[in-house]
This record gives sequence, structure tokens and C-alpha cells, in this order.
Amino acid sequence: MKRREFILKSSALASLPLFSFQNNQKKFKVRTVVIDAGHGGKDPGTIGKFAQEKDVVLKIALKTGKYIEENIPGVNVLYTRKTDKYVDFQNRADVANKNKADLFMSIHANSIVGANAYGTETFVMGLHKDNSNFEVAKRENSVILMDENYKEKYEGFDPNSPESYILFSLNQSAYQENSLRFAQKVEDQFKNRVGRYSRGVKQAGFLVLWMTTTPSVLIETGFLSHKKEEEFLASDNGQDLIASGIYRAFKDYKTDIESIN
Repeated sequence: MKRREFILKSSALASLPLFSFQNNQKKFKVRTVVIDAGHGGKDPGTIGKFAQEKDVVLKIALKTGKYIEENIPGVNVLYTRKTDKYVDFQNRADVANKNKADLFMSIHANSIVGANAYGTETFVMGLHKDNSNFEVAKRENSVILMDENYKEKYEGFDPNSPESYILFSLNQSAYQENSLRFAQKVEDQFKNRVGRYSRGVKQAGFLVLWMTTTPSVLIETGFLSHKKEEEFLASDNGQDLIASGIYRAFKDYKTDIESIN
């Protein structure tokens, strides 16, 4: 979807009377979910002592999808990638938009070189409120620099320019409430069931979230720059636990949304 069309669509949704949106929401069913394993192919993402983000998050994404497919009948699970290949932001968003997905989740792993940061955090689209959130968004958005004709494809968006992020303020997202709802459930599961340290739900200007016309979140599953967390995320058991946490969050989210009916 072109950015101009997306802005117009979002603005139109935001201007709808509250009762109209609520009436539509009552009929809502969660039937299609898109699971996006971040990075891939020529883009390794963050790199730890021995693990690469693209490999770790692909395994978590596939495990998450399998949990949903095996335990929640009637849900169509789509993936932006199922192998080690590069997929640009436009195509990742297109999987959600063209299939009219009801939820989009992008799975990642964090890194801060030279710091001892650890823990999970889940982002929704919004203007960053502190510099650390902006740095995470810049790192993830800088992937577009690998695309041919990225300036033309993303209409001049510069991931390193604070001015570019002002565009996000035009998006009065009709999906913000449900994005926050799902994000909080993810972090609650990580903290209370998986036993991870939760850094909470945050907002930042992630291009891939801005381009999707559905509730969407970006999940940072931990820090590959932290020795113990890298070991956990690279292990089969750790990946299972993270995937099961995301699955349970999705199951609870689906139940909540559909109970409005």
C-alpha cells in the first residue's frame, strides 16, 4: 500500500464516530495472524558471541506459528519468511495487508554493544519518548539501506533522520488500542510465565509497523549482547519458552477480542 493511501485510510478511520468503530469492533474475529521473523539472508541483524539474530528469531517464529496451528483451530498463520532469506519491509507489510490479517507480530533480538542490558520489550508504533527507543528504531529501520532504490521505494524516508519520524505523527492509528493490548499480554507472559525480565511495553517509530494496516507489534525477545541471554535465546529450550509465551499471549488476546461480541 502506498504511504499516501495509508495516511488517508488511517485518517479516515481515526475520524470515524466512536460508536461506529465500537460497533464494527463487536463483529471482529481473529482469523489471520502474520508472524514476521526479522532480518534474514544478507541481513543478519544483531550478532552475539556465537548467535545471529536472523537465525534465532526464525526458529522462534516457526515455533510460535506451530503452537498456534496445533492448538487454535480456525486461525490462518502466515509467515513473512520460513527460510533464511532477505525480505524487505514493503513485502513484509504486504503479507499482512494483502491477506487482511487481524494481527501482525515481528520477532527480533536486541543488542547494545558494551552494555549489560538484558530483558524483553515489546514495541507498538508511535513516536519514541526517549533516546534509547529511538536508537532501537533506527537500528531496525536501517535495514532499508540494503534495498535497491530505497529512497524511491520508501519515498525519501531516512532512518537516521529525526525529521523523517515526524511523518508517523500523521498516523492516528485506529489499531493502537489493540496493539497495546496484545503487547502487554506478551510482556506479561514473558515476565510471569517464562520467567524473563520484562522491560515493558514501549513506543517507537518502526517503519514495518507503520506500513501494516492492522494491530501490530515488534517483539524484542532479549539481548544477544548479554552472555546468559544469548545462551538462552540460542537454546532449543529457550526458543520453546519464548514461543510458548507469545502463543499464550495470542490465545488470550484472541479470547479477549472475541468476547466483546
